[in-house]
Amino acid sequence: MSNDIDKLIKNIQSVIIGKDESIKLLVVSLLAKGHLLIEDTPGLGKTILARALSKSVNGRLRRIQCTPDLLPSDVTGVSIYNEQERIFEFKPGPIFANILLVDEINRTTPRTQSSMLEAMEEHQVTADGKTYRLPSPFMVIATQNPIEFHGTYPLPEAQLDRFFMKISMGYPTIEAEIEIMQMQEKVHPIKNLKPVISIDKLIDLQKQVTDIKIDKLVLEYIASIMHALRKHNSLAYGASPRGSLALMHASKAFAMIEKKDFVDPDIIKKIAISVLSHRIVIKPQYISSLTNEDIIADVLAKTKVPK
Repeated sequence: MSNDIDKLIKNIQSVIIGKDESIKLLVVSLLAKGHLLIEDTPGLGKTILARALSKSVNGRLRRIQCTPDLLPSDVTGVSIYNEQERIFEFKPGPIFANILLVDEINRTTPRTQSSMLEAMEEHQVTADGKTYRLPSPFMVIATQNPIEFHGTYPLPEAQLDRFFMKISMGYPTIEAEIEIMQMQEKVHPIKNLKPVISIDKLIDLQKQVTDIKIDKLVLEYIASIMHALRKHNSLAYGASPRGSLALMHASKAFAMIEKKDFVDPDIIKKIAISVLSHRIVIKPQYISSLTNEDIIADVLAKTKVPK
């Protein structure tokens, strides 16, 4: 079990330099059947991260480049009239994939953004009154530019809440940047990346995550964090119970990566910001002085840890 996960992580690390924590959180989302939102400036390896994951699990990767004129049917698919058969035939869109890379999701309109909600929540697409199941596994990896960038549309709260985690890769260190240039001097290493686990093995690993134990005291710890966030003076509102469930499932997947068969409070502390930061909204008067991450860190510091 752990050997397969180690192989997967190391394979991705071979093309993504100096971002071990981001890679680990990517794999946590994958094992917990969640979707990942990556917010960063262009050129920091977000697309390569998604490509490396799909190649490592031998999955089908489809990519959508979001633009203001992108239509919902460009994502989900469209029904086309077949003159010979005299029927409408559904032509699946790029969302029918194992890994869907949605580049710059906040450059497209809210209407097109919302076309992904059903797929992200229920792993299905409804078109012309018919429901079509998506492949298994199915994961959305979306990238977004910082909101201050030109031509961006803020993601609605309902859309943000569908994302299991939100991470930021950040700029590389000097040493990592030198290594990146050396690796890509002649050819990008992503071209030679080979699968290390199969889709069937991945599905099996996802099932094994549910066997990781989590004590009721740790569940109470998660609930205490969530209620403290909802009561925090600086927040307009906190995270919904979907956030509690995500934190529970993420902690199990993280424990599995750490070769543990149970969840301890330290794991909750390590992943809480990535799971919850995009699910809370700061009151307008505090936006200039606090970040979502600051508030979650404050709550974690003040919430009693079970022993």
